[in-house]
Amino acid sequence: MYAQTDEAFARAYWHWFFLIRPAPLPEALIESDPELYLRSVMGSRSAGLKPFTDEAFAEYLRCLKLPGSATGICEDYRAAAGIDLEHDQADIDAGHHLSLPLLVMWGAEGTVGRCFEPLKEWQKVATDVRGKALPAGHYIAEEAPELLLGEVLAFLR
Repeated sequence: MYAQTDEAFARAYWHWFFLIRPAPLPEALIESDPELYLRSVMGSRSAGLKPFTDEAFAEYLRCLKLPGSATGICEDYRAAAGIDLEHDQADIDAGHHLSLPLLVMWGAEGTVGRCFEPLKEWQKVATDVRGKALPAGHYIAEEAPELLLGEVLAFLR
């Protein structure tokens, strides 16, 4: 996705580019107001914060406030934009493909399906790819839990 980023994707996934900035800037900004950060990221999706109960949001906030959480989040995204890309390219160059069955699900109202063709993207690196868009935005498990569970259980059988 990094290699194919356009303006629409960058605006929707701005946090990817914020989180990969060198420490300590992203960590310091997140830690200065964790609730503002969560509301800005989670609330900016197609469904806003509606998919999350007050209790669920409070748990996300509790976890984000734990010492080291912001650093862990940033380091995960930094790896995705760094060493993970190098490893992925090495596998592509070597002709390696995932051979296990792969289920790909994305939200029909989300950014990923508008900016990319998810099945085609995964078919570049895997031999057995199936899946589809579900009537949801980014947070499929919260927005369409029964549909997602049905798809996953059918896939696992």
